[in-house]
Amino acid sequence: MSPDIMKYFGTLTAKAGAVPIFKFEYLTTLGIAAIVIFLGRFLVAHSRLLRKYAIPAPVVSGIIISIIIALFKGNGIVAFKFDTKIMKDLCQNLFFLCVGYGFSTKLIHRAGGKLVAYIAIAAALLITCQDILGVLVGNLVGLHPLLALQCSSASMSGGVGTASAFGPIFEARGAADATTIGVAAGTMGNIMGSLIGGPVAAFLIKKHNLKADPNDKPETETKDTVIKLDNQRMVVAFAYSLLFAALGMPIWCIFNHIPMLSMPKFIGCLFAGAICRNILEALGKDTYVPEFNAISDMFLELYLALVLMTIDITALAPVAGQMGIVLLAQAIFMALFGIFVSYNMFGRDYGAAVMTAGNCGWGCGSGPNAVANEKAVMEEYGWASVAWVLYPSWSVICDDIYNPIFLSLFSNFVM
Repeated sequence: MSPDIMKYFGTLTAKAGAVPIFKFEYLTTLGIAAIVIFLGRFLVAHSRLLRKYAIPAPVVSGIIISIIIALFKGNGIVAFKFDTKIMKDLCQNLFFLCVGYGFSTKLIHRAGGKLVAYIAIAAALLITCQDILGVLVGNLVGLHPLLALQCSSASMSGGVGTASAFGPIFEARGAADATTIGVAAGTMGNIMGSLIGGPVAAFLIKKHNLKADPNDKPETETKDTVIKLDNQRMVVAFAYSLLFAALGMPIWCIFNHIPMLSMPKFIGCLFAGAICRNILEALGKDTYVPEFNAISDMFLELYLALVLMTIDITALAPVAGQMGIVLLAQAIFMALFGIFVSYNMFGRDYGAAVMTAGNCGWGCGSGPNAVANEKAVMEEYGWASVAWVLYPSWSVICDDIYNPIFLSLFSNFVM
């Protein structure tokens, strides 16, 4: 392909002695993400095993695409890069805006204060245990304790964002390459969390013969009148979502100025969604729930496709040894924690199993992983309103408050 034609799809950078890099421009990147979505849905639709264990569709195809890309790079042919920064940020924040928008006070009353408290306690307990386990296993394999923490709650419960934030802090305290290791661990955690959540929930559902409540349905199916999606309502709802997301920025600013806290941007969007939804309900205004659900689904699938297809598997190779042992221990612990702790604390019913899948998602990766895991489980086994609306948002809020505080304090203790 001639350079003149190639520039319409991306840019090629070639240096002597290095693997050439081709970076796709953003529209072509989105086109490839669409292929990932189509491929994932096709594979899940034609695989009873994938459906049984509730593996999210974009995760399946995203891993396949990232492996193919790694083979091209590993064999010195070409390294593919993608223009995803703005789109990832947009997808993540609008998605969590929609998650927060589903956070109605009516559902809190329905869930009960006991469950809300137990979710918070379970989140704090998991983070604490992850860091203790990580340091203990790290000591056994000779890994610096701060690097072990980067492979623990910093990257597991906290994800790539928290690991990136603490990387420079730990490097300044003598932990070389803490940022690289944290990002690599967070990347691997995204894969782990997506793969273990569904099977853990499926195990619990089968073992305890759990069934979804037939009377528990999505909010859009509980109305006497079914509201059909149309252009005008979608445009208004999308404009609302953009406005509410912008209103989340002052909230994010306030959180980020609290000492010892480092909040991701999407937390502001999540709170803004919840606040705006309940204001609209109090005023008796149309809440456009079907439209917001559609926006949520679209941006979740696109976000997962962009994240999974851009994972650089080759970057994990230099730190695979000691880090791999710690991460394996974390994955096993997360599965056991979900089966023996989360499920029991969340009510020992079908909803608890769905929330346990979500727990595995954020406990080894990120908030979107939690929602993707729950969505995949519910598509196969049935709906659970409290698990869908309450758990992902509330658990992520608890994590983002407790995790940075405990990490800061515990890192001083282990040094």
